[in-house]
Amino acid sequence: MQVPSPSVREAASMYGTAVAVFLVILVAALQGSAPAESPFPFHIPLDPEGTLELSWNVSYAQETVYFQLLVRELKAGVLFGMSDRGELENADLVVLWTDRDGAYFGDAWSDQKGQVHLDSQQDYQLLRAQRTPEGLYLLFKRPFGTCDPNDYLIEGGTVHLVYGFLEEPLRSLEAINTSGLRGARVQLLKPSIPQPALPADTRTMEIRAPDVLIPGQQTTYWCYVTELPDGFPRHHIVMVRGPGVSTPGELSGVQPHACSDPHRPARSPSMKPQRLNFCRHVLAAWALGAKAFYYPEEAGLAFGGPGSSRFLRLEVHYHNPLVITGRRDSSGIRLYYTAALRRFDAGIMELGLAYTPVMAIPPQETAFVLTGYCTDKCTQLALPASGIHIFASQLHTHLTGQKVVTVLARDGRETEIVNRDNHYSPHFQVLRVSVASALQGDVLITSCTYNTEDRRLATVGGFGILEEMCVNYVHYYPQTQLELCKSAVDPGFLHKYFRLVNRFNSEEVCTCPQASVPEQFASVPWNSFNREVLKALYGFAPISMHCNRSSAVRFQGEWNQQPLPEIVSRLEEPTPHCPASQAQSPAGPTVLNIGGGKG
Repeated sequence: MQVPSPSVREAASMYGTAVAVFLVILVAALQGSAPAESPFPFHIPLDPEGTLELSWNVSYAQETVYFQLLVRELKAGVLFGMSDRGELENADLVVLWTDRDGAYFGDAWSDQKGQVHLDSQQDYQLLRAQRTPEGLYLLFKRPFGTCDPNDYLIEGGTVHLVYGFLEEPLRSLEAINTSGLRGARVQLLKPSIPQPALPADTRTMEIRAPDVLIPGQQTTYWCYVTELPDGFPRHHIVMVRGPGVSTPGELSGVQPHACSDPHRPARSPSMKPQRLNFCRHVLAAWALGAKAFYYPEEAGLAFGGPGSSRFLRLEVHYHNPLVITGRRDSSGIRLYYTAALRRFDAGIMELGLAYTPVMAIPPQETAFVLTGYCTDKCTQLALPASGIHIFASQLHTHLTGQKVVTVLARDGRETEIVNRDNHYSPHFQVLRVSVASALQGDVLITSCTYNTEDRRLATVGGFGILEEMCVNYVHYYPQTQLELCKSAVDPGFLHKYFRLVNRFNSEEVCTCPQASVPEQFASVPWNSFNREVLKALYGFAPISMHCNRSSAVRFQGEWNQQPLPEIVSRLEEPTPHCPASQAQSPAGPTVLNIGGGKG
């Protein structure tokens, strides 16, 4: 791209005049939907040095995101944008760049090789550029969807941001070296639900790992049990925050008989101690990227008092891929609680797949889907007649998870999305507001999409970080006895799969009783036939249901070899809404005066 011609500069300048008029309307609109002190309620620092900060607000009526970038130390320009998974290639970008004649702001994109090009459809619209003592402020907007094939569709889940700085003036955008771009993750589209005020009597309790020496192994589940004070009365947890959390974990109420010494930490190299699975009632769970979470004003998570365990188990999951020794950690969780009990006790329920190796993903897959069910039989038995109200959801997989969705189905028809993240990252597992109501007889279907392109062997389900999970922790009220509603393929049908593979392949697959399921999967030759048959098996074979109480005991009934729920109508993927007109979009890049004052 050459330096913009004078006609383009003149057009850009005229557009800048229109921007100044529109800005007055914009600020008024934002002030009506945001806290009075700021029209940009959402804010994150992008780079560790603090030289680039992002603030934003959302107009759902206009289906538009308003961005504000603060560049504290501007040299020759800055890049900001989005891509599918934070890649430098195929990114949707907005660029502020300079040459020897001036400064320009424009919508751009990068191709499969990472080379940057000016976009022929300018969907990022500059609203203001202003120098202040803090730095350069850039205010601009972008519709959720643009129907431009080079643009990113902004959705409600994780958004992978990319950003970078230009050190020298450019003769063309194609000269930009994208290898220096960095990444960050945010949730741009947040529901406009005000945070409830904490009760006046709110107190806090921190539960941390006791300066743990992290073992020199890849995966460790460290369990530490502490005790509530004698006579601690019943309270409601109304907010949860991780104080300096650097690792995922879970806090549960436990019964002392399940642990030989309740005060002694327990650790396991790759699996959770099985005896601890029979004593837990989850109080809180967090993961990488988790922020503070407020409970709705009508509900709180009960702990303490008669009938409640005095013991709390902190379980921290350490992932140490480089097997580093000598590091210590005090990760944990901070509970905000009140004695003023709310109308409803809240609960946490696990949906998705059971932690078992019978559910596996072949290697070199780009988008392999596994699905777990909470069946109508389980909800009919375990939910109250009035149903439950889901108010939050936290999705969870390990390293190969790419997409997660939970759908609610009623009478064989999918009716609503409980939570969906089309750009899921295991490094950004936040608890998100999610509104849905589940009744007796409803089905909750959780599907996870995995990418195993970099793996040579099958990835099986399990607790290890190199194994996989597919989980949705839903927060709801009123609390029930149902703590876990998951499924897995019937083991007998998986054994038939291994026998079939053995018959139709020249390489022998070990199906002997002495071989474990992971060993049998490791011996499968992953040709197209074996891949497609496994995918088909997961799509029709009966399932083993885990319809469990907090004691890990299943509700009474027959739960093995259950038929898959019959779904006759499925929700379609939402169709992107294209802006009705591009009349307000500039024909080319906007020329800026960023030497001082307003641009």
